[in-house]
Amino acid sequence: MTEGNEQEPVKGRLSLRPAARPELGRTVDAGSVRQSFSHGRSKVVQVEVRRKRAPVAPAGGPGAAAAHPADGGGVSAPPRSPAAGGKAASGARALTATEHATRQKALAEQQREQAKRDAERREAEKISILSAAEEARRKAEEEARRAAEEAAQAAAALEAKRKAEEEAKVAEEARLSAEAAARQPEEARRRVQQAEPEGGQPSGTLRLKPARPGDEDDEARPVRRPGAPVAPRKPQVAVPKKSMEDRRRGAKIDVQAAIEGEDERVRSLASVRRQRERERRQAELELLRSDQVKVVRDVVLPESITVQELASRMAARAGDVIKALMKLGVMATITQTLDADTAELVVQEFGHRAKRVSEADVELGLEGQADVEADLMPRPPVVTVMGHVDHGKTSLLDALRATDVAAGEAGGITQHIGAYQVVLPSGARITFIDTPGHEAFTALRARGASVTDIVVLVVAADDGVMPQTVEAIRHAHAAQAPIIVAINKMDKPGANPQRVRNELLQHEVVVEEMGGETQDVEVSALKRTGLDRLLDALVVQAEILELKVNPDRPAEGTVIESRLDRGRGPVATVLVQRGTLHQGDIVVAGAEWGRVRALLDERNRALTEAGPSTPVEIQGLTGVPIAGEPLIAVENEARAREVTEFRQRRLREKAAASSGAGRGTLEQMLARISAGEQKEVAVVIKADVQGSAEAIQATVLKLGNDEVKVRVLHAAVGQITESDIVLAKASSAVVVGFNVRATAQARELAGKEGVEIRYYSIIYELADDIEKLVKGRIAPKARERFLGYAEIRKVFEITKVGKVAGCMVTDGMVRRGAGVRLLRDGVVIHTGELSQLKRFKDDAREVAKGYECGLAFAGWQDLREGDVVECFESELVPA
Repeated sequence: MTEGNEQEPVKGRLSLRPAARPELGRTVDAGSVRQSFSHGRSKVVQVEVRRKRAPVAPAGGPGAAAAHPADGGGVSAPPRSPAAGGKAASGARALTATEHATRQKALAEQQREQAKRDAERREAEKISILSAAEEARRKAEEEARRAAEEAAQAAAALEAKRKAEEEAKVAEEARLSAEAAARQPEEARRRVQQAEPEGGQPSGTLRLKPARPGDEDDEARPVRRPGAPVAPRKPQVAVPKKSMEDRRRGAKIDVQAAIEGEDERVRSLASVRRQRERERRQAELELLRSDQVKVVRDVVLPESITVQELASRMAARAGDVIKALMKLGVMATITQTLDADTAELVVQEFGHRAKRVSEADVELGLEGQADVEADLMPRPPVVTVMGHVDHGKTSLLDALRATDVAAGEAGGITQHIGAYQVVLPSGARITFIDTPGHEAFTALRARGASVTDIVVLVVAADDGVMPQTVEAIRHAHAAQAPIIVAINKMDKPGANPQRVRNELLQHEVVVEEMGGETQDVEVSALKRTGLDRLLDALVVQAEILELKVNPDRPAEGTVIESRLDRGRGPVATVLVQRGTLHQGDIVVAGAEWGRVRALLDERNRALTEAGPSTPVEIQGLTGVPIAGEPLIAVENEARAREVTEFRQRRLREKAAASSGAGRGTLEQMLARISAGEQKEVAVVIKADVQGSAEAIQATVLKLGNDEVKVRVLHAAVGQITESDIVLAKASSAVVVGFNVRATAQARELAGKEGVEIRYYSIIYELADDIEKLVKGRIAPKARERFLGYAEIRKVFEITKVGKVAGCMVTDGMVRRGAGVRLLRDGVVIHTGELSQLKRFKDDAREVAKGYECGLAFAGWQDLREGDVVECFESELVPA
């Protein structure tokens, strides 16, 4: 390719943007710039650079601007840049007018869109700036308004304070003026008297201390500060000078002026300032005292309260309370507990009102209100069967219920208290409570009598009245319950009902046949005879009592028996006395509470509710309640927890007090130490039911004596656990299980620690074994056995031996090593042992009656002829 070819015009191809054309259409250069600010902020800003289109001189000759045939011949192509001359000549062409217009239109549209976006962005920024400015202005105005209000309030307070001070000052000045006016006549007379000469002649004038010249102008004279310009002097006004006489008279006052009060002397300015400062401080103090008004509070005082809690209730500092206690002579710390009397004195010292309450107030209102007569409905009677052991109480109850409970009892005797309900053919219901007859179960019989309406006293026709029969009569009289005598075992050949009636007379039980009011029925539980007449007597007695109760109220009852079941947890037999017990109720039984999860009758049938006089078993308690405790349904768990916590705390305090009483005082402890350690038999009791545990505890405690004490470390229901073994190991106790067994872990631990576990099912055997343990701890007693007498016939003095008595054995024998007593005129003067026993010159083991011997006493030399020596031996005999 040559240089001429480069200058030669060629036909270009149709193209939107030829390579050799200068960029005439790009009049706007766009780009973005990222601006960085403080705190890590940044912003992207669109930047545009606009420039004018400048014509470019053609690079070639005249032929370079020739029109293309396809363009219509009249439109000239845009000028080309010199750098693109070669490429344009090779095949590029200029834009047509249509293309150029299209591009210009698109460019203009793009510019309008860009301008529109810029305007919107600027408007948004302007609005944002205005909003921020408006918000700042509003906050500034709000703060200024608040500051103005506060300033106005402060100014008003200051103005009020200033007015008060001014009023106080005016009042004080008026008071001072009045006092000064009142004092002036008296002072004038005093000055006149002082001015009189010694001769008694009055003087014409009173001399006063002359004032310094210029004193009145000291306050008005300006003080020049260092560096300040000197103030121009005021022009001196010509004042006529006072003569010496006038100045002298200015310091004098005559008697008449003094009497009339024309003295112009006043207090100094410093004194007035001090007085005003004292008044201001006094006014501030009075204002402060008026603001701090004493608040009198009602302080609730329980039976015991700590110092910190007392200070909190009085809204006082604990240190002030401790100071008040020290003034009362009580040295206490912040955590020390005060009694109610001391706390009341402290409250009164602080000026508050004390309100005494008792912790037992949490139980107030627990039993509910009294029933209305219109709400009362008849209820079944509660009958307790009582009597001596083996008189047939349980057999009689079995005959009424058509069951056989007695066969299931260990030893054939009842050792639990049971509650049952019998439905008569007429549809009436009677609730029976069976009590043990053994003497160990006195508490169970008393508990049964306390919840009963009628007592059935079972007496065997062949045995008559026995000790537990008398005890049952006493319980019935204490409970004020009517008695129906059931003379049982009438089928036996030796039955004598008349003998029973006669014996009952001795205990204030008079039957109807003998003119009394007590019904008696002859029955036979074995042959089931006389049962109908017994039931009829019970129904008649119940009608006489008119037993009524309100069933539509929260349940109230009594825990008859309780135990710990392995699968069901704590189980309690409850007799509902008032109201109705529902499944799901929250109940409080003694020191335990819980939600009733299940209700079971005596035949283990599930119930949803239990009405009055219904015995049921309940599950869901937190622990095993004490038998005989009342059961009450409460409204919520909080109330139940509050009551049970108080009762548990009271039980702990009672247990601590009893344990402290068992230890005794320091003097008692020292007496026991000096006399030798007191022996004891420690027992850990675990039973199947609460009543049995109580009976066993009472039985073993009766077996102790003065020398050996029986101590029950723990008595509860449930299996024997590892904790029981650990407790027994610590006190060397024996573990007693009554109708319960130890767990595998407890048995293993007992074998390892050497703790003895004994199982029983009959209370007779348990009492016998504990009695043997007690007797085994009693030390054997020493008993003397008489050997013989010897009479002293002659006393010999032997060197290095002392006195030796030549004796004749008059009775029995004298044995070496035995104990001797020396009798003189029938009085014992020495008790000791023989040191030597000789027959002639030989030592003898013993000397029989009728033989002579020589006796020497250990540590005794006062021997006389005619004294009698009594010889005896001591032997240990088991107690």
